[in-house]
Amino acid sequence: MRQRLGAAALIGLLALAACERKGGCTGEYCGTLVFASVGEPDALLPPIVQSSSGRDVSDQMFLKLADLGMLTNTIGDEDFTPLLSDRWEWEGPLTLAFHIDPRARWHDGRHVTAADVVFTYDAYVDPRVGSPYRTSLRWISAVTLRDSLTAVFRFRRRYPEMFYDAVYHMRILPGHLLRNLPRDQWQTAAFGRAPIGDGPYRFAAWKAGERLELVADSTFFLGRPAIPRLIWRFTPDLQVAVTQLVAGEADAIEVLVSPDNIERVRAAPHLATYPYKGAAYGYLGFNLAANGDSTKPHPLFADRDVRRALAMATDRARLLKSMFGENAKVPPGPMSQLWWIWDPEIRELPYDTSQAGRLLTSRGWIDSDGDGVRDRDGARLAFRLLVPTSSNVRRGYARLLQEEFRRIGVDVQIDEVEFSVFTQRAQAGQFDALLQTWNTDPTPSSGINQTWTRGGIGQSNFLRYASAPFDQLVEQAGTTFDRTAARSHWRAAMELINQDAPAVFLFAVRNVAAIHRRVDNVTIRPDSWWALVRTWRIRPDRRIDRDRVEH
Repeated sequence: MRQRLGAAALIGLLALAACERKGGCTGEYCGTLVFASVGEPDALLPPIVQSSSGRDVSDQMFLKLADLGMLTNTIGDEDFTPLLSDRWEWEGPLTLAFHIDPRARWHDGRHVTAADVVFTYDAYVDPRVGSPYRTSLRWISAVTLRDSLTAVFRFRRRYPEMFYDAVYHMRILPGHLLRNLPRDQWQTAAFGRAPIGDGPYRFAAWKAGERLELVADSTFFLGRPAIPRLIWRFTPDLQVAVTQLVAGEADAIEVLVSPDNIERVRAAPHLATYPYKGAAYGYLGFNLAANGDSTKPHPLFADRDVRRALAMATDRARLLKSMFGENAKVPPGPMSQLWWIWDPEIRELPYDTSQAGRLLTSRGWIDSDGDGVRDRDGARLAFRLLVPTSSNVRRGYARLLQEEFRRIGVDVQIDEVEFSVFTQRAQAGQFDALLQTWNTDPTPSSGINQTWTRGGIGQSNFLRYASAPFDQLVEQAGTTFDRTAARSHWRAAMELINQDAPAVFLFAVRNVAAIHRRVDNVTIRPDSWWALVRTWRIRPDRRIDRDRVEH
């Protein structure tokens, strides 16, 4: 198997270099970094990007006004560094002015202007675009143009993360290229497959199902990236990706996940591991609307007691130990280990199969014919579980959950589909239940709003969970300046959603990345693992053949 993978990867590398001149690059700016990517980007147009791989790639091409620092402190503006804007100032409690760096250029040579900032905000909040980040911008009332290099943000109210909301969610877009594109066509626009940005890397090529390539912008105003070429090679699953990495056919993987993978990498002398805080959590989610018809309630999961019974029938600690060993924790709600609100004392539903069974019986679900599956009024207690073939973790969890639920008389059939199909069906509500993993923002204020509040329905709230008391607690938590009071609101919100059980929160990972040792100056930011790639370098004395290719 390894030999076949090696041959396929070699053919791919030869194809990449077929139109290049192998002149033996020896200058300061030499090198090719190959990422083994499990999953392909959904798009590269920032407002519509949902996948982590899409974010990884598009973040190399599109700049924010300012970026978060390594402390991932989202309060105030002290931990942010300039990117597209070279400075900013507050003009009163509700007004923030950004000054665009006059050196900034789009990759087609046009100047970046404040008009692009105004255009970007308008696009992100336009419901026709359907951006999942729209709810995170709800407290910004307007973005206006003062002059060609000054954009002014106005807020509806004061709250701790005003600056964060202004800069973190929006990658500035080229208004001169997108202005005439109808907003209801952005989801399928050609621009999303071959974009023109303003970041350190330019789009070069994308061969669907195989690879995506970027090349450094040698004129980038913040400094030419030291590594001239980035390649994302798409792999069917993580095990294939790790095999490529160990064999030297790829250079980097952001998350190794399992103890076995970590040990394989640590045994390879050419690889280094980089532990960092995990920004991801995974859950079993129940569609509260009918499969494929959001106007109707789901015949099973609209019943809160059925959801609660399934949650209580899940031995989350045992499942986690089986899949992750010590590299993950059971989350006390929809949260990653990165978030400051993590609190093991948050109240959750207990693991109690007896209570789960009694609850189902009380709702009329009994095994009337002795076939091992509960039924009611002629309908079996059965549902289909949607998982992507690209995730060995989720496929493994699906089988474990199938067995857990069989023991209490619930029949689960597993639908394994390609990642792109999984994403399409999740967004369209064409599922009964799914196993999902989210890479979160560095703060719950935006992450929870996008995925679990009413405002996220139609974007990232695939389950269509809607709770007015929950939404109110989330708003109170995100707008109070007192950290103790905010923590109390967050705890109450987490306990409420745990009791409602729209999902069973299964794991929150502790990440370990793997990168080839010839790469220097590696810094990984927990919320966005490849955010600082433009500052990485490949050591001249450790270059390999693909680093010396001139292009």
